[in-house]
Amino acid sequence: MGHIENKIKWCLDKAKKELEKGEKHRGLIKISPNKEKAEEHIKKAEHYLDASVYLKDGNFSDISASTIFYSAYHCMLAIAIKFGYESRNQECTIALINSLIEEKKIELEKSLIDRIAMINQFQGEEKTAIEIREKYQYGTEISLKESLYNEFLQLAEVLLNKTKEIIES
Repeated sequence: MGHIENKIKWCLDKAKKELEKGEKHRGLIKISPNKEKAEEHIKKAEHYLDASVYLKDGNFSDISASTIFYSAYHCMLAIAIKFGYESRNQECTIALINSLIEEKKIELEKSLIDRIAMINQFQGEEKTAIEIREKYQYGTEISLKESLYNEFLQLAEVLLNKTKEIIES
């Protein structure tokens, strides 16, 4: 069993144990596919992208690090729901999307997901999208580097367009 399969098994087991304890799960569960809910996630992704542009135009690009990330994340949640999964864990969601790519269930470049999960050359060091979001959400910087903003926004836009195709297919 490969790394992705192990991660998904861990995510499913984690959620199962939490649900058995009567807790809200923080993993991955199998559900009925739901195109309507997937489309709602697409609308949320579009909303976050619109907010990202609005924030940057208003000189609040630091906040846009979160909105861009969550736009991409809602795209991944839309894909998960289309294939009958509910995720409440970012790492589990990314593992699921990578699994769907490997199984050729979706036409999406793994490199796109990798770039969202790991944006290279962020101020000379590798940072995950989550770390970038946290840096600008919890840190004191008030401006997102222009090149990083543009790269991150473009990745989210590409993922949104591809997600729409996947949901409609």
